[in-house]
Amino acid sequence: MNSDKQENTNTPKQQGHFLYQWIAADVAAGKNGGNVVTRFPPEPNGYLHIGHAKAICLDFGMAEEFNGRCHLRMDDTNPLKESDEYADNIKYDIKWLGFDWGEYFYSAADMFDQMYQIAENLIISGQAYVCSLSQEEWKEYRGVPTEPGKESPARNTSPEENLALFRRMKAGEFADGTKCLRAKIDMSSPNIHFRDPVIYRIMHAAHYHTGDKWCIYPMYDFAHPIEDALEGVTHSMCTLEFEVHRPLYDWVIDRMDEMGMLVIRNGNKIRPQQREFSRLSLTYTVMSKRLLLQLVENNKVDGWDDPRMPTICGMRRRGYPPMAIRNFCDSVGITKFISTTDFSLLEETVRAELNRTAERRLAVFNPVKLIIDNYPEDQEEFFDAVNNPEDESAGTRKIPFSRELYVEADDYMKDPPRKFFRLAIGKEVRLRYACLFTCTHVIEDDNGNVTEIHGVMDMDSRGGTAPDGRTVRGTIHWVSAKHAVEIPVRLYDRLFTVEDPLQDGSSNFMKYLNEDSINEVKALAEPSVAKFKPGEHVQFERSGYFFADPEDSRPDNIPVFNRTTTLRDSWAKNSSKK
Repeated sequence: MNSDKQENTNTPKQQGHFLYQWIAADVAAGKNGGNVVTRFPPEPNGYLHIGHAKAICLDFGMAEEFNGRCHLRMDDTNPLKESDEYADNIKYDIKWLGFDWGEYFYSAADMFDQMYQIAENLIISGQAYVCSLSQEEWKEYRGVPTEPGKESPARNTSPEENLALFRRMKAGEFADGTKCLRAKIDMSSPNIHFRDPVIYRIMHAAHYHTGDKWCIYPMYDFAHPIEDALEGVTHSMCTLEFEVHRPLYDWVIDRMDEMGMLVIRNGNKIRPQQREFSRLSLTYTVMSKRLLLQLVENNKVDGWDDPRMPTICGMRRRGYPPMAIRNFCDSVGITKFISTTDFSLLEETVRAELNRTAERRLAVFNPVKLIIDNYPEDQEEFFDAVNNPEDESAGTRKIPFSRELYVEADDYMKDPPRKFFRLAIGKEVRLRYACLFTCTHVIEDDNGNVTEIHGVMDMDSRGGTAPDGRTVRGTIHWVSAKHAVEIPVRLYDRLFTVEDPLQDGSSNFMKYLNEDSINEVKALAEPSVAKFKPGEHVQFERSGYFFADPEDSRPDNIPVFNRTTTLRDSWAKNSSKK
């Protein structure tokens, strides 16, 4: 049986994209002494999703490509939304994907003292000032990109007065929102983000890491370049929305250089650089922590790890293997073009991985009894079945066989079309691994529903091979009625009914929730299915790939199985779902 533990193999080579070329050129030029240090900087205010997985694979993958290292850093500058729960799960998700930061774990909170000192230095040098404008007032002063903004009334306050006000902010003398510290840059810049941006704000809130030590906190755009510089990061890769923030990033690095605060490594001054790439977008889902939190808080899903969620923990619980996610992220590629990837590509990558690793079993989801009239009532035997045709080392197993079986009700048709090769009166099919069977008659209830399918087996066809070499085109799966075990199964589907749930805006996305995204059923399976352990994968032949739920399954009970994915894309052929 296949478990969720997999080898930590490196990401596939990503030598074609522009970020690889950027880093390669720096290494070739000897910039930063040829060192490559990247970082993955999540905010611990939610659970990671598949979009973060793309960034993780890029940040850690590029470090591996150039024999460098990748830091893990909690960018925890907002105490109102962050917690140890989120931080701990971020660490778990990254390690589950197969990456390790080693000793290089950092937290923005651990650098708050240095950030504060940098802010004071900026005030003293006349490059920052305390502003009392409200957010609404500032919008008016900041203006629009095509016209210069107006200077804050406090912009030309003396460094001494600004320093005194800033220290009073730190001492807790002012209420939230009444004052902030702004970088004094360029109020005529066409880049709105470069017009005296806020670098510190007042927040009387305890921090999950530093407690009540601070009541002022740095803004992300100010903290991020400082963290990169103090850690000695060489290449900082962000998603495209940060491209307009890059001038501020460089401005902060320049100020730190002037203060002599850049890292010197092996005689080389390390100057971080930022570049941007397009974020991952998927059809039939949303990838915003804010919107995902709404789904959780409104009980539209069963928590962050609900198998329908695009979170890494949700995909893990659904049964997505870590290497499938990594392979998917590599196949999507790294570009600067904004695009949306079809969800079916992710599912196909999952299928490719599970086809290689998951053992096969027989299970019937919509059972009807099949009776072999010429088979002795008290007889039973066992047939050999291949565990995985893609992996000879997986071996074989024994499947019990008896006179009464269960097959899928959909495998019988009263008036079949010409190319229907399954059960019908007078038609011969192969019972997988067992024998050839010919349907002779059926029994129906008062409503015309088939309750029993009767027929005879070719006694010389044990194993499913025709003794005279005749061709039998239809093969169906089955389970022995007297040996079958009942298993609980959750049939998961896409969370939304439309490709773009945000087509009417983020406030209306829930109206597109798929009411059939989960269906709980009971299936009948061959006895060996009961032995699967929590966290193991299986392919129920002709049905799909399934995963023994690691939370709700117990080692001493029959597992609860989550459907990871169907055997093929059922949405591509069903336009009514799009």
